[in-house]
Amino acid sequence: TNLNLQVRAQGGRILQALDYVGILAVEFFEKEGKLIANEMAPRVHNSGHWTIEGAETSQFENHIRAVAGLPLGDPKPRGFSAMINIIGSMPDAVEVLKIPGAHLHDYGKEPRAGRKLGHLTIRADSLEELNRTLRENLNLLPLETAKQWQNRLNR
Repeated sequence: TNLNLQVRAQGGRILQALDYVGILAVEFFEKEGKLIANEMAPRVHNSGHWTIEGAETSQFENHIRAVAGLPLGDPKPRGFSAMINIIGSMPDAVEVLKIPGAHLHDYGKEPRAGRKLGHLTIRADSLEELNRTLRENLNLLPLETAKQWQNRLNR
C-alpha cells in the first residue's frame, strides 16, 4: 500500500540520518494519506514483544545481531499472534497457561492500578482461531485488561 511504502521510505531516511544500528521503533500518525513521525524509541519496544514467540526471529535477537554485526534473522510471523498487556493485577498463571498457544511473561513488579505487570502472547494458526481463543478466555484476565480486549474484539 501507499502508507506501507511511506513508512519504509521515511523509516529508511531516519535510520540513514542517524547512522543507526539496531531496533528503532517509530510511531507514525496518518493525516490525509500522509505519515507524520511522532515518536521514536531507540530500543526494543513493547509493541514488538509478541515476536518472542510469534516470529521466526524476535526483535531482541535481531537487535543483538544488528549491533554485533551479524546477519539478521527472519522476522516472519509464525502464524497469528496477539500480545495482551497485563495491567493492574496478574492473572492466575495456572489457568492462563491452559489456553492453547499461551505464553505468560510476569515482570515481577508489585501490582497496582494502571501498572503494566507483564504480558501474555497467544499464538494460533489462523486469525479465526486466534480471535476465538481470545473471546473464549477473556474471563481469565484481570478486569482492566479484559475490558480493553473486549472492546477490540467487538470492532
